[in-house]
Amino acid sequence: MSDLRDVVVVAVARTPFGRFEGALRQIEAPRLGALAIDEVLHRAVALREDVDVVYGGVGMLSAGVLTPVRQSVLLSGLPQQTVSLAVDRACCSGMTAIALGMNDIRLGLARAAVCGGFESLSRTPVLWPRQKPRIGDVTSTDPLLMRGLTVAQPIPVYSGDEALKHGVDRVEQDEWALASHQRYFAAEAAGCFGFERFVVEGVDAKGAATTLAADESPRRDASLEKLAQLAPVYGGRTVTAGNAPGLSDGAAFLLLTSAARARELGVAPLARLLGHAQVCGGPTSGTSTPALAIVAACERAAIAPDALDLIEINEAYAATPLVSTLVLAGADRARAQALRARTNVHGGAVAIGHPLGASGARIVMTLINALRRRGGGRGVAAICGGFGQGDALLVEVD
Repeated sequence: MSDLRDVVVVAVARTPFGRFEGALRQIEAPRLGALAIDEVLHRAVALREDVDVVYGGVGMLSAGVLTPVRQSVLLSGLPQQTVSLAVDRACCSGMTAIALGMNDIRLGLARAAVCGGFESLSRTPVLWPRQKPRIGDVTSTDPLLMRGLTVAQPIPVYSGDEALKHGVDRVEQDEWALASHQRYFAAEAAGCFGFERFVVEGVDAKGAATTLAADESPRRDASLEKLAQLAPVYGGRTVTAGNAPGLSDGAAFLLLTSAARARELGVAPLARLLGHAQVCGGPTSGTSTPALAIVAACERAAIAPDALDLIEINEAYAATPLVSTLVLAGADRARAQALRARTNVHGGAVAIGHPLGASGARIVMTLINALRRRGGGRGVAAICGGFGQGDALLVEVD
Protein backbone atom coordinates (compact mmCIF):
# COMPACT_ATOMS: atom_id res chain seq x y z
CA MET A 1 0.00 0.00 0.00
CA SER A 2 1.23 3.53 -0.76
CA ASP A 3 2.46 5.66 2.09
CA LEU A 4 -0.05 8.45 2.74
CA ARG A 5 2.21 10.54 4.97
CA ASP A 6 3.44 12.82 2.23
CA VAL A 7 0.21 14.84 2.40
CA VAL A 8 0.26 17.60 5.01
CA VAL A 9 -2.08 20.24 6.37
CA VAL A 10 -0.50 23.70 6.32
CA ALA A 11 -3.42 25.90 7.41
CA VAL A 12 -6.92 25.61 8.88
CA ALA A 13 -9.71 28.14 9.33
CA ARG A 14 -13.34 28.10 10.31
CA THR A 15 -16.01 30.64 11.04
CA PRO A 16 -17.55 30.64 14.48
CA PHE A 17 -20.54 28.32 14.24
CA GLY A 18 -23.80 30.26 14.45
CA ARG A 19 -27.09 29.17 15.96
CA PHE A 20 -30.09 28.50 13.76
CA GLU A 21 -31.44 31.92 12.76
CA GLY A 22 -28.60 33.48 14.73
CA ALA A 23 -25.83 35.95 13.89
CA LEU A 24 -24.95 34.31 10.55
CA ARG A 25 -28.52 33.94 9.31
CA GLN A 26 -28.26 36.60 6.61
CA ILE A 27 -25.10 35.19 4.99
CA GLU A 28 -25.71 32.87 2.04
CA ALA A 29 -23.94 29.53 2.33
CA PRO A 30 -21.53 30.11 -0.59
CA ARG A 31 -20.49 33.43 1.00
CA LEU A 32 -19.76 31.65 4.27
CA GLY A 33 -17.61 29.23 2.30
CA ALA A 34 -15.78 32.06 0.56
CA LEU A 35 -14.98 33.70 3.91
CA ALA A 36 -13.33 30.52 5.18
CA ILE A 37 -11.50 29.90 1.89
CA ASP A 38 -10.03 33.40 1.98
CA GLU A 39 -9.00 33.06 5.62
CA VAL A 40 -7.24 29.73 5.13
CA LEU A 41 -5.36 31.23 2.16
CA HIS A 42 -4.43 34.24 4.30
CA ARG A 43 -2.94 31.86 6.86
CA ALA A 44 -0.71 30.20 4.24
CA VAL A 45 0.02 32.96 1.74
CA ALA A 46 3.03 31.14 0.31
CA LEU A 47 0.74 28.47 -1.17
CA ARG A 48 -1.95 30.74 -2.62
CA GLU A 49 -0.66 30.36 -6.19
CA ASP A 50 -0.40 26.56 -5.79
CA VAL A 51 -4.10 25.91 -5.19
CA ASP A 52 -5.34 23.82 -8.10
CA VAL A 53 -8.68 22.62 -6.75
CA VAL A 54 -11.32 23.28 -4.10
CA TYR A 55 -13.40 20.42 -2.70
CA GLY A 56 -16.30 21.49 -0.50
CA GLY A 57 -18.91 19.52 1.37
CA VAL A 58 -22.48 20.83 1.40
CA GLY A 59 -24.84 18.43 3.13
CA MET A 60 -28.29 19.98 2.72
CA LEU A 61 -29.80 20.49 -0.74
CA SER A 62 -26.58 21.98 -2.16
CA ALA A 63 -27.33 25.03 0.01
CA GLY A 64 -30.41 25.61 -2.17
CA VAL A 65 -28.30 27.04 -4.99
CA LEU A 66 -26.65 25.89 -8.21
CA THR A 67 -23.02 24.69 -7.84
CA PRO A 68 -22.47 26.14 -4.36
CA VAL A 69 -18.73 25.44 -4.16
CA ARG A 70 -18.12 26.99 -7.58
CA GLN A 71 -19.95 30.07 -6.35
CA SER A 72 -17.75 30.11 -3.22
CA VAL A 73 -14.65 30.07 -5.42
CA LEU A 74 -15.99 32.97 -7.48
CA LEU A 75 -16.80 34.91 -4.31
CA SER A 76 -13.35 34.23 -2.86
CA GLY A 77 -9.95 35.61 -3.76
CA LEU A 78 -9.04 32.52 -5.78
CA PRO A 79 -8.64 32.87 -9.56
CA GLN A 80 -11.83 32.10 -11.46
CA GLN A 81 -9.92 29.34 -13.28
CA THR A 82 -9.74 27.32 -10.03
CA VAL A 83 -11.72 24.11 -10.46
CA SER A 84 -14.04 22.88 -7.73
CA LEU A 85 -16.41 20.13 -6.73
CA ALA A 86 -19.31 20.06 -4.27
CA VAL A 87 -19.54 16.85 -2.24
CA ASP A 88 -22.80 15.52 -0.81
CA ARG A 89 -22.29 12.67 1.63
CA ALA A 90 -24.54 14.33 4.19
CA CYS A 91 -22.57 15.10 7.38
CA CYS A 92 -19.53 13.18 6.07
CA SER A 93 -19.18 15.62 3.17
CA GLY A 94 -16.50 17.91 4.60
CA MET A 95 -14.28 14.98 5.53
CA THR A 96 -14.79 13.28 2.19
CA ALA A 97 -13.72 16.57 0.57
CA ILE A 98 -10.41 16.39 2.48
CA ALA A 99 -9.87 12.83 1.30
CA LEU A 100 -10.43 13.86 -2.32
CA GLY A 101 -7.81 16.58 -2.00
CA MET A 102 -5.42 14.19 -0.29
CA ASN A 103 -5.74 11.72 -3.14
CA ASP A 104 -5.17 14.44 -5.78
CA ILE A 105 -1.94 15.49 -4.11
CA ARG A 106 -0.73 11.90 -3.72
CA LEU A 107 -1.35 11.27 -7.41
CA GLY A 108 0.32 14.50 -8.51
CA LEU A 109 -2.95 15.93 -9.84
CA ALA A 110 -2.78 19.01 -7.61
CA ARG A 111 -0.01 20.99 -5.96
CA ALA A 112 -2.32 22.22 -3.21
CA ALA A 113 -6.00 21.78 -2.42
CA VAL A 114 -8.46 23.73 -0.31
CA CYS A 115 -10.84 21.24 1.28
CA GLY A 116 -13.69 21.49 3.76
CA GLY A 117 -17.31 22.54 3.64
CA PHE A 118 -20.06 24.91 4.64
CA GLU A 119 -23.74 25.07 5.50
CA SER A 120 -26.44 27.62 6.20
CA LEU A 121 -29.27 25.69 7.75
CA SER A 122 -30.91 29.03 8.60
CA ARG A 123 -31.35 29.64 4.87
CA THR A 124 -32.39 26.12 3.84
CA PRO A 125 -35.55 26.50 1.73
CA VAL A 126 -38.85 24.81 2.40
CA LEU A 127 -39.78 22.59 -0.57
CA TRP A 128 -42.95 23.33 -2.48
CA PRO A 129 -44.17 20.96 -5.21
CA ARG A 130 -43.86 22.47 -8.66
CA GLN A 131 -47.16 20.99 -9.87
CA LYS A 132 -50.28 21.75 -7.87
CA PRO A 133 -53.87 20.69 -8.40
CA ARG A 134 -56.17 23.22 -10.01
CA ILE A 135 -58.36 23.04 -6.91
CA GLY A 136 -57.11 21.83 -3.54
CA ASP A 137 -54.44 22.21 -0.89
CA VAL A 138 -50.72 21.98 -1.55
CA THR A 139 -48.40 20.60 1.10
CA SER A 140 -44.83 21.84 1.51
CA THR A 141 -42.07 19.80 3.13
CA ASP A 142 -39.23 20.91 5.38
CA PRO A 143 -35.93 19.11 4.65
CA LEU A 144 -34.65 20.07 8.11
CA LEU A 145 -36.86 17.29 9.52
CA MET A 146 -34.11 14.98 8.17
CA ARG A 147 -36.38 12.27 6.78
CA GLY A 148 -35.76 10.18 3.69
CA LEU A 149 -37.43 7.92 1.17
CA THR A 150 -35.83 4.80 2.69
CA VAL A 151 -36.59 5.41 6.38
CA ALA A 152 -39.90 6.77 7.63
CA GLN A 153 -38.57 7.95 11.00
CA PRO A 154 -36.59 11.18 11.41
CA ILE A 155 -32.89 10.57 12.04
CA PRO A 156 -33.02 11.62 15.74
CA VAL A 157 -35.70 9.00 16.44
CA TYR A 158 -33.91 6.03 14.92
CA SER A 159 -30.57 7.18 16.34
CA GLY A 160 -32.07 7.10 19.83
CA ASP A 161 -33.48 3.63 19.17
CA GLU A 162 -30.09 2.40 17.95
CA ALA A 163 -28.43 3.80 21.08
CA LEU A 164 -30.81 1.86 23.31
CA LYS A 165 -30.07 -1.34 21.37
CA HIS A 166 -26.40 -0.83 22.27
CA GLY A 167 -27.25 -0.22 25.94
CA VAL A 168 -26.71 3.55 25.86
CA ASP A 169 -29.59 5.15 27.72
CA ARG A 170 -30.95 8.70 28.03
CA VAL A 171 -29.06 9.45 31.25
CA GLU A 172 -25.72 8.53 29.68
CA GLN A 173 -26.50 10.72 26.67
CA ASP A 174 -27.39 13.69 28.88
CA GLU A 175 -24.18 13.23 30.87
CA TRP A 176 -22.12 13.25 27.67
CA ALA A 177 -23.96 16.35 26.45
CA LEU A 178 -23.17 18.22 29.67
CA ALA A 179 -19.52 17.19 29.43
CA SER A 180 -19.44 18.51 25.86
CA HIS A 181 -20.36 22.00 27.07
CA GLN A 182 -17.98 21.82 30.04
CA ARG A 183 -15.03 20.71 27.91
CA TYR A 184 -15.79 23.40 25.36
CA PHE A 185 -15.72 26.21 27.94
CA ALA A 186 -12.54 24.85 29.50
CA ALA A 187 -10.91 24.87 26.04
CA GLU A 188 -12.29 28.33 25.30
CA ALA A 189 -10.88 29.68 28.59
CA ALA A 190 -7.49 28.23 27.65
CA GLY A 191 -7.57 30.05 24.29
CA CYS A 192 -7.72 26.85 22.25
CA PHE A 193 -10.03 27.96 19.48
CA GLY A 194 -7.99 30.84 18.13
CA PHE A 195 -6.11 28.19 16.17
CA GLU A 196 -9.29 27.38 14.25
CA ARG A 197 -11.64 30.36 14.27
CA PHE A 198 -11.69 33.83 12.79
CA VAL A 199 -14.07 36.73 13.36
CA VAL A 200 -17.07 37.14 11.04
CA GLU A 201 -19.40 40.09 10.55
CA GLY A 202 -22.99 39.14 11.30
CA VAL A 203 -26.20 40.60 12.70
CA ASP A 204 -27.71 40.69 16.17
CA ALA A 205 -31.24 39.69 17.14
CA LYS A 206 -32.58 43.01 15.84
CA GLY A 207 -30.74 42.79 12.54
CA ALA A 208 -28.06 45.34 13.40
CA ALA A 209 -24.48 44.70 12.32
CA THR A 210 -22.31 42.92 14.87
CA THR A 211 -19.18 40.78 14.98
CA LEU A 212 -19.21 37.09 15.85
CA ALA A 213 -15.96 35.94 17.42
CA ALA A 214 -17.11 32.83 19.29
CA ASP A 215 -19.47 29.94 18.67
CA GLU A 216 -23.07 30.82 19.50
CA SER A 217 -24.51 27.52 20.71
CA PRO A 218 -22.48 26.50 23.81
CA ARG A 219 -24.43 27.02 27.06
CA ARG A 220 -22.66 27.87 30.30
CA ASP A 221 -25.85 27.19 32.24
CA ALA A 222 -26.23 23.59 31.05
CA SER A 223 -26.95 21.12 33.85
CA LEU A 224 -28.16 17.55 34.18
CA GLU A 225 -31.33 18.84 35.84
CA LYS A 226 -32.18 21.08 32.89
CA LEU A 227 -31.27 18.40 30.35
CA ALA A 228 -33.48 15.86 32.11
CA GLN A 229 -36.51 18.15 31.78
CA LEU A 230 -36.40 18.16 27.97
CA ALA A 231 -38.78 15.91 26.07
CA PRO A 232 -37.42 13.69 23.28
CA VAL A 233 -37.89 15.17 19.82
CA TYR A 234 -40.35 13.84 17.22
CA GLY A 235 -41.83 11.37 19.70
CA GLY A 236 -38.56 9.47 20.09
CA ARG A 237 -37.18 7.89 23.25
CA THR A 238 -33.79 9.44 24.09
CA VAL A 239 -32.67 12.23 21.73
CA THR A 240 -33.63 15.71 22.92
CA ALA A 241 -32.76 19.27 21.98
CA GLY A 242 -30.25 19.14 24.83
CA ASN A 243 -28.26 16.02 23.94
CA ALA A 244 -28.16 16.82 20.22
CA PRO A 245 -26.55 19.81 18.49
CA GLY A 246 -28.77 22.58 17.29
CA LEU A 247 -29.15 23.39 13.62
CA SER A 248 -26.18 25.57 12.70
CA ASP A 249 -24.52 27.83 10.15
CA GLY A 250 -20.78 27.90 9.43
CA ALA A 251 -17.83 27.02 7.21
CA ALA A 252 -14.50 25.26 7.71
CA PHE A 253 -11.60 24.69 5.30
CA LEU A 254 -8.09 23.22 5.40
CA LEU A 255 -5.20 23.79 2.98
CA LEU A 256 -3.36 20.63 1.91
CA THR A 257 -0.13 20.15 0.00
CA SER A 258 2.72 17.65 -0.22
CA ALA A 259 5.41 17.57 2.46
CA ALA A 260 8.00 18.14 -0.28
CA ARG A 261 6.27 21.31 -1.49
CA ALA A 262 5.87 22.62 2.06
CA ARG A 263 9.61 22.12 2.65
CA GLU A 264 10.43 23.81 -0.64
CA LEU A 265 8.41 26.90 0.36
CA GLY A 266 9.62 26.89 3.96
CA VAL A 267 6.12 26.31 5.33
CA ALA A 268 5.88 24.31 8.55
CA PRO A 269 3.14 21.65 8.33
CA LEU A 270 0.53 21.52 11.07
CA ALA A 271 -0.11 17.80 10.62
CA ARG A 272 0.22 14.81 8.31
CA LEU A 273 -2.73 12.89 6.91
CA LEU A 274 -2.11 9.18 7.39
CA GLY A 275 -5.18 7.63 5.80
CA HIS A 276 -8.90 7.72 5.22
CA ALA A 277 -11.80 5.28 5.04
CA GLN A 278 -15.42 5.46 3.99
CA VAL A 279 -18.02 2.92 5.08
CA CYS A 280 -21.74 2.35 4.82
CA GLY A 281 -24.04 0.24 6.96
CA GLY A 282 -27.77 -0.16 7.29
CA PRO A 283 -29.83 3.01 6.84
CA THR A 284 -30.34 3.44 10.61
CA SER A 285 -26.79 2.54 11.70
CA GLY A 286 -25.35 6.06 11.99
CA THR A 287 -24.45 5.93 15.67
CA SER A 288 -21.98 3.10 14.99
CA THR A 289 -20.62 3.91 11.51
CA PRO A 290 -17.86 6.17 12.89
CA ALA A 291 -16.51 3.14 14.74
CA LEU A 292 -16.59 1.02 11.57
CA ALA A 293 -14.81 3.77 9.65
CA ILE A 294 -12.14 4.08 12.36
CA VAL A 295 -11.51 0.33 12.26
CA ALA A 296 -11.22 0.40 8.46
CA ALA A 297 -8.83 3.37 8.46
CA CYS A 298 -6.69 1.87 11.22
CA GLU A 299 -6.46 -1.50 9.47
CA ARG A 300 -5.25 0.15 6.27
CA ALA A 301 -2.61 2.13 8.16
CA ALA A 302 -1.66 -0.80 10.49
CA ILE A 303 -2.51 1.26 13.59
CA ALA A 304 -4.45 -0.14 16.55
CA PRO A 305 -7.38 2.07 17.62
CA ASP A 306 -6.33 1.69 21.26
CA ALA A 307 -2.92 3.17 20.37
CA LEU A 308 -4.42 6.47 19.19
CA ASP A 309 -3.67 9.41 21.44
CA LEU A 310 -6.85 11.37 20.71
CA ILE A 311 -10.18 10.71 19.01
CA GLU A 312 -12.77 13.06 17.55
CA ILE A 313 -16.20 11.60 16.86
CA ASN A 314 -18.75 14.10 15.63
CA GLU A 315 -21.58 14.52 18.08
CA ALA A 316 -24.40 14.26 15.58
CA TYR A 317 -26.04 13.27 18.85
CA ALA A 318 -24.45 12.55 22.21
CA ALA A 319 -25.37 8.95 21.42
CA THR A 320 -22.91 8.81 18.51
CA PRO A 321 -19.56 8.90 20.36
CA LEU A 322 -21.04 6.78 23.14
CA VAL A 323 -22.19 4.01 20.80
CA SER A 324 -19.12 4.22 18.57
CA THR A 325 -16.63 3.98 21.44
CA LEU A 326 -18.59 1.01 22.80
CA VAL A 327 -18.45 -0.68 19.38
CA LEU A 328 -14.72 0.08 19.11
CA ALA A 329 -14.26 -1.50 22.52
CA GLY A 330 -16.08 -4.69 21.55
CA ALA A 331 -18.83 -3.87 24.09
CA ASP A 332 -16.24 -3.85 26.90
CA ARG A 333 -17.41 -0.96 29.09
CA ALA A 334 -14.06 -0.42 30.82
CA ARG A 335 -12.24 -0.27 27.51
CA ALA A 336 -14.92 2.06 26.13
CA GLN A 337 -14.40 4.40 29.08
CA ALA A 338 -10.67 4.52 28.34
CA LEU A 339 -11.45 5.50 24.74
CA ARG A 340 -13.98 8.12 25.85
CA ALA A 341 -11.44 9.76 28.13
CA ARG A 342 -9.51 10.85 25.05
CA THR A 343 -12.51 11.54 22.80
CA ASN A 344 -13.66 15.11 22.01
CA VAL A 345 -11.39 16.61 24.67
CA HIS A 346 -12.30 20.18 23.62
CA GLY A 347 -16.02 19.46 23.54
CA GLY A 348 -18.03 18.49 20.51
CA ALA A 349 -20.91 19.40 18.27
CA VAL A 350 -23.53 19.20 21.02
CA ALA A 351 -21.88 22.37 22.33
CA ILE A 352 -20.22 23.86 19.23
CA GLY A 353 -22.95 23.19 16.67
CA HIS A 354 -23.25 21.10 13.53
CA PRO A 355 -23.37 22.85 10.13
CA LEU A 356 -23.62 19.61 8.18
CA GLY A 357 -21.17 20.24 5.33
CA ALA A 358 -18.59 21.90 7.59
CA SER A 359 -18.48 19.46 10.51
CA GLY A 360 -16.25 16.83 8.92
CA ALA A 361 -13.59 19.48 8.33
CA ARG A 362 -14.16 21.08 11.74
CA ILE A 363 -13.46 17.90 13.67
CA VAL A 364 -10.24 17.32 11.69
CA MET A 365 -8.91 20.77 12.56
CA THR A 366 -10.06 20.36 16.17
CA LEU A 367 -8.15 17.07 16.32
CA ILE A 368 -5.02 18.70 14.89
CA ASN A 369 -5.44 21.52 17.40
CA ALA A 370 -5.73 19.13 20.35
CA LEU A 371 -2.78 16.99 19.23
CA ARG A 372 -0.60 20.08 18.90
CA ARG A 373 -1.58 21.28 22.36
CA ARG A 374 -0.62 17.94 23.90
CA GLY A 375 2.76 18.03 22.15
CA GLY A 376 1.99 15.78 19.19
CA GLY A 377 0.75 12.27 18.56
CA ARG A 378 -1.66 10.33 16.41
CA GLY A 379 -5.40 10.64 16.31
CA VAL A 380 -8.49 9.93 14.27
CA ALA A 381 -11.51 12.03 13.38
CA ALA A 382 -14.70 10.18 12.46
CA ILE A 383 -18.21 11.18 11.50
CA CYS A 384 -21.51 9.61 10.55
CA GLY A 385 -23.68 10.71 7.65
CA GLY A 386 -27.39 10.31 7.03
CA PHE A 387 -28.81 6.83 6.42
CA GLY A 388 -25.79 4.77 7.46
CA GLN A 389 -22.67 6.47 6.11
CA GLY A 390 -19.35 6.97 7.90
CA ASP A 391 -15.89 8.50 7.32
CA ALA A 392 -12.66 8.45 9.32
CA LEU A 393 -9.39 10.31 8.80
CA LEU A 394 -6.10 9.51 10.55
CA VAL A 395 -3.83 12.40 11.50
CA GLU A 396 -0.33 12.68 12.94
CA VAL A 397 1.29 15.72 14.55
CA ASP A 398 5.04 15.74 15.23
